[in-house]
Amino acid sequence: MTELTIEKQAGYNLTNMENNFSKMKLFCGSAHQHLGKEISQELGIPLGKVNLSKFSCGENYARIEESIRGIEAYIIQSIGLNPNDDYMELFLMMDALKRSSASRIHVILPHFGYARQDKKSAPREPISSRLIADLLSAVGFDRLVTIDLHSDQIQGFFSQPVDHLTALSIFVDYFKEKQIEDLVVVATDTGRAKFTKRLADRLDADLAIMHKTRPDHNVAEIMNVVGDVKGKNLVLVDDMIDTGGSVCAGIDMLKKEGANDIYMAATHPVFSGPAIERLSNAPFKEIVVTNTINIPKEKQFETLKVISVAPILAETIRRNYEKRSITSLFS
Repeated sequence: MTELTIEKQAGYNLTNMENNFSKMKLFCGSAHQHLGKEISQELGIPLGKVNLSKFSCGENYARIEESIRGIEAYIIQSIGLNPNDDYMELFLMMDALKRSSASRIHVILPHFGYARQDKKSAPREPISSRLIADLLSAVGFDRLVTIDLHSDQIQGFFSQPVDHLTALSIFVDYFKEKQIEDLVVVATDTGRAKFTKRLADRLDADLAIMHKTRPDHNVAEIMNVVGDVKGKNLVLVDDMIDTGGSVCAGIDMLKKEGANDIYMAATHPVFSGPAIERLSNAPFKEIVVTNTINIPKEKQFETLKVISVAPILAETIRRNYEKRSITSLFS
C-alpha cells in the first residue's frame, strides 16, 4: 500500500502562505487523528487541546483544555466505522465550544456518515441524513465542510452554508500521470454519471455507465454496461467503497465484456464487512482512494493506493478564515 501526500494540486497554491491564525483554533476528534495532524502541519498551527474519553458506562466525554473565548473554532471529525460514536463525540465537542464562547464553529466532515439514507425508499423509513443535519443544526454551528456527498441534495438539508468539496482534481492528477492509453471512465451507476463525466472529460477519455439494482442492503446486481469497454483500459468510479460488493460485481461484468486493465477510484474507503477479502482478491490493477476515513494497517492491501485530502482541506480552512473564495479552489 502506497500513501501519497499531494503538496500541490493543479489550480491552487498551498506553499509559503503567511500564517496569521491568531483568532483561530483547530481541533480534531478521535476518529481520524492522523488526518487532523496532516491538516495542522499544512496550516502550520498546532492542534487545539481537547480531552476525549469514555466513562466506564460507555458515555462519551469531551472537554476543551484551553481558552477559546472569541476564537473561530474548526473541528475535524470524519465519520468512520463507528458512526454513532463519531457523531456523538462531535456533538459534545461542538457543545463544549459553544458553551466556551467560541465566536464561530466550523465543522469539517471529510466523510458525512448516513449520507446514503437521503430519501425514503420504502414505507415507514426515516430520512436519516436529514435527521443528522437536524441534529448538527440543533447543537449549533456556522459552516459545514465535507467532501463528495453521496447525494448533492443533502446540502439542502442545512440552513447553514455548506462547502461541498470534491476529490475530482486528486483523481485527475493521479491518472494523468499514469498516461493510460485507450482509457474509458466507468460510472458504477447512473447516480455517479455526472461526476464520472467530469472526470472523463478532464482525462480526455470515453464514458461508460453500469446499470445496477439493489435487491437488499449491501447487495448489488449489475444488469448491463452502456458503452464500449472491449479492449479498453478502465477507471471504475464511485463515491465510496463499503462492502465491495458493487465494485467486485462490476469488475466481473467488465471483464466479461472484454476490458483490459481496470482501476478503481473512490473518495471514501469505508471498507466494512467482507470488503478487504473481496478487494484484495479482485483483479483490479489498482484501487485508488483518499484518506477521508482512517484505514488501519489490517485493512491495507497490495493494490491499494491512498492519496491525502489534507492539502485541500487545509486550503479550504485557510480561505474560509481569510474570507476568500472556495469555488476558485476547484475552478
